[in-house]
Amino acid sequence: MNKPANPALRNSRLKLLLIMAVFAAPMIAAGILTFTGWQPSGKANGQPIAPQRNFADENLRVQLSDGQSWAWRAAEPQLTLIALAGPDCAAQCVDTLTKMAAARITLNRNAPRLRLLYLGTPPVDSGQDGMKNYWQLGTDSDGKLARYRPSEPDSVAALLVESNGTALSLYAAGFDPTGLRKDLQKVIR
Repeated sequence: MNKPANPALRNSRLKLLLIMAVFAAPMIAAGILTFTGWQPSGKANGQPIAPQRNFADENLRVQLSDGQSWAWRAAEPQLTLIALAGPDCAAQCVDTLTKMAAARITLNRNAPRLRLLYLGTPPVDSGQDGMKNYWQLGTDSDGKLARYRPSEPDSVAALLVESNGTALSLYAAGFDPTGLRKDLQKVIR
């Protein structure tokens, strides 16, 4: 003979099942979305690098102005923002470089987590405008980044590279430095 369930026991079981459903529902929804191939799309200002490249694995050599080689993998995790100037970097190019350095400064306490690397011939007045205070100056020894360098005079493009050497985003010539700053604030926390 079956005894009827105690109403208090039945209520406790119902509450337990509801609590389990509250925690399981998001996981089930995430599984369904992943299985169907949906991926969230964030609004980034840079263009993703496709196919993805890892500069450390490619042995992309960068010779710094002091004769040292650039280490893609730093001692502590740091992203690298590479500036690639077009021919005849002048006023507009220097203005963009200054805004890129200012974007690093706006990271406040996280500013040391971003390294600034300028590849190419420095602007004419680079010694006077304090460029060396913010940027490491170097050259792409093998020309492997030539396809990202702008061909327009007085312009600059940028590459954002992860701490393991993986190129994340390209900011083509004419990019908005404010958009770059917003992306940096999202990535570097």
